[in-house]
Amino acid sequence: MAGRAAARAAARAATRGDMRYDVLVLGEVLVEIHAGTALREAAAGTPARISYSGDALNAAAAAAAAGARTALLAVVGDDELSVPLLRRATGLGVDVSHVRRAPHPNGAYLLSADTDGDREFVYWRTRSAGSTLAPRHVASWRGLLTRCGALVTSGITGALSPSSRDAVLAAARLVHGAGGHLTYDPNFRSRLTGRAEARELLARIAPLTGLLKTSCPADALALVDTADPRAAAARCRALGARTVAVTAGADRLLLHDGSGAVYLPVPVNPEPVDATGAGDCFSGTTTARIALGDTLTDAVAYGVAAASLSVSGRGGTGRVPAFTETVALAAAHRRAFPLRPPRPDR
Repeated sequence: MAGRAAARAAARAATRGDMRYDVLVLGEVLVEIHAGTALREAAAGTPARISYSGDALNAAAAAAAAGARTALLAVVGDDELSVPLLRRATGLGVDVSHVRRAPHPNGAYLLSADTDGDREFVYWRTRSAGSTLAPRHVASWRGLLTRCGALVTSGITGALSPSSRDAVLAAARLVHGAGGHLTYDPNFRSRLTGRAEARELLARIAPLTGLLKTSCPADALALVDTADPRAAAARCRALGARTVAVTAGADRLLLHDGSGAVYLPVPVNPEPVDATGAGDCFSGTTTARIALGDTLTDAVAYGVAAASLSVSGRGGTGRVPAFTETVALAAAHRRAFPLRPPRPDR
């Protein structure tokens, strides 16, 4: 009886927006169609598998696996795939009780396996349910956003539609204003948005971030005009970001927290399968551990380890490592590669 009463109380709290989450993730969940060959070689009869991904789900799954109480803030469609989509999210430990519905199809994308993280996606996102995300949804989640430990969102979400862009900014301002942590990944996709629009959104949201995670050279060239990780970090900090993490290939990550820049080696995955979602896994894991009280150094070490482990799976959520695995790999890697002091910028 007590358990049922607690469950009912939790449901009422969720309805009122009183429930406090360690991590909220704002974005679109996608149907993922994974081709069995390079897309340019796909022919009639090419095998494919369906899964569920998108940067929001990837990051939310990683945050939940890292021990954070995590909820997804998204809009899903009314097609038949909504049921397995939400079931998959729930199975990954993500609370979907705040997800909204829209009379539109769910977005989808097609990709092939890639171990380097350098790929092209074929999207079906125009007028998707996720693209209807708007400030009115953010207003309905206000109680959640002003009480959460951290929010993760991205430039992909902001690129889905003008209303989605406004929603990203509204949510970021709510969390920042309430003293919460914001992690933002520009995640530039030229098939979704132009460079000018992505740069403008980055400039507006960078001052609100606790952690800005970006890639180099891909995002850095498009958004801050450099292929040098140190310069990219410095330029993102100049936009107002408090801490910047720059992924620079599979072997290292540059971290700049204002005291200087330091390169962190990434644990080698001896059996890489697919790098899809590795950056999202880093963001979700790192944000979770920051929200749970870890130091920035420890949180980033866990994020790097989790991202490396995630590459063993196919698709964005094909391999979500348990936190025990992440801790073990981070500890072993730290023993092998002790952290060097930051190098001050000149």
